[in-house]
Amino acid sequence: MTATPRKHQGGRAGRRVLAAAAGLTTLGALVAAMPAADAHDKGHGHGHPKPSRTVDVQLLSFNDLHGNLEPPAGSAGAVNEKQADGTVKSIPAGGVEYLASSLRTARQGHPYSITAAGGDMIGASPLLSGLFHDEPTIEALNKIDLDVTAVGNHEFDEGAVELARMQNGGCHPVEGCYEKGKKFRGADFPYLAANVTSEKTGKPILKPYTVWKKNGVKIGFIGVTLEGTPDVVTASGVKGLKFHDEIETINKYAKELDRQGVKSIVALIHEGGMPTTNAYNYDCDSAGPGSGLSGPIVDIAKGITPKVDALVTGHTHQAYACTIPDPAGNPRMVTSAASYGKLFTETTLTYDKRTKDIVRTAVKSPKSVNHIVRRDQAKAQDITDLIARWNKLAAPIAGRPQGYISADINGRGSEAPEKPLGDLIADAQLAGLSPADKGGAQLAFMNPGGIRSDLVHKASGSEGDGVVTYGEAFTVQPFTNMMNVVDLTGAQIIQGLQQQVSGGNAANPKILQVSKGFTYTLDMTKTGADRVLVDTVKLNGVALDPAKTYRVAMNEFLAGGGDGFAALGQGKNKLVGASDLDVFDAYLSANSSASAPLAPPAGGRITVVGKVAGE
Repeated sequence: MTATPRKHQGGRAGRRVLAAAAGLTTLGALVAAMPAADAHDKGHGHGHPKPSRTVDVQLLSFNDLHGNLEPPAGSAGAVNEKQADGTVKSIPAGGVEYLASSLRTARQGHPYSITAAGGDMIGASPLLSGLFHDEPTIEALNKIDLDVTAVGNHEFDEGAVELARMQNGGCHPVEGCYEKGKKFRGADFPYLAANVTSEKTGKPILKPYTVWKKNGVKIGFIGVTLEGTPDVVTASGVKGLKFHDEIETINKYAKELDRQGVKSIVALIHEGGMPTTNAYNYDCDSAGPGSGLSGPIVDIAKGITPKVDALVTGHTHQAYACTIPDPAGNPRMVTSAASYGKLFTETTLTYDKRTKDIVRTAVKSPKSVNHIVRRDQAKAQDITDLIARWNKLAAPIAGRPQGYISADINGRGSEAPEKPLGDLIADAQLAGLSPADKGGAQLAFMNPGGIRSDLVHKASGSEGDGVVTYGEAFTVQPFTNMMNVVDLTGAQIIQGLQQQVSGGNAANPKILQVSKGFTYTLDMTKTGADRVLVDTVKLNGVALDPAKTYRVAMNEFLAGGGDGFAALGQGKNKLVGASDLDVFDAYLSANSSASAPLAPPAGGRITVVGKVAGE
């Protein structure tokens, strides 16, 4: 049974964060938000707190939705659950119709309930949302009563001006309004970006924090994205912006909130960690507090002031609920709910009305648990109606047949370093850019983070099994990055391969997907750059010559040195080709038919010794 959604209280004007001037077109026109707390009194549920010194506040959280309004397809739409007998079961999950129902059900009986998110609500979205610049997702988040979110790196995919429109509303500056007589309202909830400032003004481009209030209970929320956002977003998306240290920023604003009398504070951080297992319900603290988690968030958590009582994180698309002690030695929860709306986290914060703080002792401290957003529950009708409305607008484009496959070709849902869909995309890029007049590419690289879904054999609509629609291809590669072909020496290519598993990528390797004919061995029992066995790097069976120049195809993000691949950013004689999506679509059309569908690539291009972290 679906609960009636809560209505927002108070005017939306008070929640505006950026200047809402009509025709806002330049970063310089952005007006920094006032750093004063944004108080909203938006309690969920019914009833009154019992006369007691403490009240329990329910914090519901999720992260990395990426505009996945409909249930994610294939293995990308499943979570792994560890069973009592030790086996792992894959369970279909996600879809905002189900997420809305799950949250509304969870809120029942909780007079104090807050819903918060850890960033990347939009960006890298399937066609249903991406085609309309993510307006459908913001509309859906309004309906499910999201109270607050941090920005993530993908909130900057289209730049700060477009992010301002997401917050404040208004029709797209180029494409206008999508529905006759309807103007995009913008987000009813505040986007927080405490560590993102304008280079011009030095002030935050968005509100750094907000304060949730009900019946005298006050909880502050500080939102940050990872400091390394410029390394994982195209340069145009972060132009004119400066990104600051997560720990320093959170500590600064926690101190400011504390001075205002707000003693209960939650940090929303779009940075994360890697668990020791891919089962969402593993015990992160089984070998000691936080023992089941590694990665950047661990050091961040250890450096954040004890004034902060809980950390909602994201970015790595992993599931965990870990206890990492704060600098004072008190227990503190650090959570993440995977991605695509497949999980949500429920955290119980015990609020002491006398101290106005969250109780965090070894005996009684916040407890967090991740819940699956199951698809065997009733759908939220208002979200179903929203999806149907936008699907009707998208249908003429989304349903167009683009190609044919004989079986699932997994990308996002594959945990292997070399992904079948990664091979297919790299092959498409090589085929599209190898002609002399298209760049003369000899090999192609694809970044794994750019593969956003799987190609699923089972029909998603009425198109028939094995048919790849334009919408499905768009969901796989939604960024519309322009393809580049550049000159790189063999030495630079090898250095690029080494950067997959060393430096900033050492703890969480980013394994490039490579085109056919390019082969090498990764030995993960070694450390750093030595993991790439240089003498095994070959192109069409011939050892790569460090002194020779090769023509390499890749998207503009990689060609700009994104994801830590500085060596790939050193290319010369650049030729700009078609978009990655156009190249992929052209390959599907030219190389498959109903009678001769594409089979999943055989693989074997990257030989791996040992185990890659996150695999």
